[in-house]
Amino acid sequence: MVDNWVGELIYEGKAKRVYKVNDELLIMEFKDEVTAFDGARKEHAPGKGRLAAAQTVFFMQLLGKYGIRNHLVDWDGDRKILVKSLRMIPIEVIVRNYAYGSFLKRMPLVKPLTKFRKPLVEFHLKSDELHDPLITTDDIIEAGLVNYGQLNEIINTALRVNSILSEFMASRGLTLVDFKLEFGFDKSGNIVLADEISGDTMRILINGRHLDKELFRKGASALDLVRAYEEMNRLLNIP
Repeated sequence: MVDNWVGELIYEGKAKRVYKVNDELLIMEFKDEVTAFDGARKEHAPGKGRLAAAQTVFFMQLLGKYGIRNHLVDWDGDRKILVKSLRMIPIEVIVRNYAYGSFLKRMPLVKPLTKFRKPLVEFHLKSDELHDPLITTDDIIEAGLVNYGQLNEIINTALRVNSILSEFMASRGLTLVDFKLEFGFDKSGNIVLADEISGDTMRILINGRHLDKELFRKGASALDLVRAYEEMNRLLNIP
């Protein structure tokens, strides 16, 4: 699909590098790094990049089988995935099934890990400088980030993704607490699921124990996190 899996580096974040192959394709490289608290804590995590790439490929392929349009094109079998180039929407879409994380900070009247009567969908402006602030649907429309129809499509897609992933996780004895999604527009104006779906962007429990990045936030080592990702991949039969 792409020769030598190389391109021009156009972005480097805390967990990934992005390379431009051409006007149609990008390479996302998952780094063997883990960070928390806006990069205040950072450690080398040997093997994490490949595990997170494998998770992203697995979940994108699973969702694709259910008709969820996403940007995945190919995988090099290691830390790089080939994806479609999109015009990204600067919004992080959070779907919550249980009360956890920042939800508890703004709504302390709810007990931790209370299961919601229905999944909650919330939005954050994607901005490291502003620490990804919570925004409303009216904010999104007034800023012109998307229109009403596109916003409804994003919400419905996020809830559909939640249903698919929650049922799949439950079939393996896992609980999907919450997760983050990002979307972009392709050249035809279609809304496409993008970025990654991995232990870095979800909270997953087995018997009350985290198999996700929350472990690192709570003080576990990078090696502990890599072991948790390995366990997740085994339980989900991710190659």
